[in-house]
Amino acid sequence: MSYLQSREAEVTELVVGTKKGLFLLEGEPSGGGSGTFAIAHRSFAGQPVDYALRDPRSGRLFAAVTSPFYGPKLFFTDGDPGVESSWQQADGVALPEGGDQALERIWVIAPGEADATLYMGADPGVLFESHDGGASWEINAGLWNQPSRRDWHPGGGGLCLHSITTWPGNPERLAVAISAAGIWLTEDGGRTWRRGNRGLTPRYLPEADIDPDTSALCVHHVERSRSRPERMFMQFHGGVYRSDDAGESWEQIGAGLPSDFGFPLKVDPADPESAYVIPLVADMDRVMPEGRVRVYETRDGGASWSPRGEGLPATHAYLTVLRQAFTSRGEGEALELYFGATSGDVFASGDAGASWCTAATRLPPVFSVSAT
Repeated sequence: MSYLQSREAEVTELVVGTKKGLFLLEGEPSGGGSGTFAIAHRSFAGQPVDYALRDPRSGRLFAAVTSPFYGPKLFFTDGDPGVESSWQQADGVALPEGGDQALERIWVIAPGEADATLYMGADPGVLFESHDGGASWEINAGLWNQPSRRDWHPGGGGLCLHSITTWPGNPERLAVAISAAGIWLTEDGGRTWRRGNRGLTPRYLPEADIDPDTSALCVHHVERSRSRPERMFMQFHGGVYRSDDAGESWEQIGAGLPSDFGFPLKVDPADPESAYVIPLVADMDRVMPEGRVRVYETRDGGASWSPRGEGLPATHAYLTVLRQAFTSRGEGEALELYFGATSGDVFASGDAGASWCTAATRLPPVFSVSAT
């Protein structure tokens, strides 16, 4: 019996990457703002775990660890994560030799649509792919050799490929987001790529200089609706957008929010009209507006937004939630939502955001959260 099979099916596992290690939380959120979670394991003590994920298909657990001496490495285990010897280092996580760039950080890992396929995004704007369940990786040459790459500009967090959205049932279609090189789309499994930036308006650039093919477009996060895959939602560096043509073009939908600046975003897999964002005040003041922790939800494609904060800190709570620290499990009325903050708190909702409880507190600053 594998480690994953030994867990109780009804218990949610949160895989939390932090500034000082990987934490696995197990528990169950319930309606009315209650819930119980406990720390089941801690691994990579004292090391920055920038992103961590359990592949729901295989049960394999991944942790992207950045060493100040050796740079970013990817580790995986099929066994008990609390046993140090069960972890193995993945092969092929490196840039081509002889170049003038270095691999700076692994930002995200995403299961592909084909069996045993995974994708991984990293800085400097590089996409890796694996076809053996994540044991070995290779660079996607089509994106790496883009002629425009020499003109790509890093955002504040580097030249990070942080969002990977697959197309349900079609392993050939993929969209990725790079800060600050915008949206890139492929329909041939990554052999060729094109931009998908029409309609994006970077307010940090003079209007006369905005060009969807050359501008530094600082996309913060992108999610695709699985029930209507041509619909996508985006959190931009100042702006929340929706696309109804699979990322070819975008329209602004953030008018009903207290601020349209933020990083994380999630959608309900069962509802293509849904999106959840966590606004911050602005790029120069990256804390919750009015010191109130609230998640904002739309159920009409962004025409209106409603705050969801029952059970969340409501006064003097100046938290920051990073782009990979918001996740979901399930769908519809049973949708579970989770997010972690740089304060070390992790919050949970078992009723699609209507009410919240605290799943963990006083952890190191949270970099990522995923749920299975």
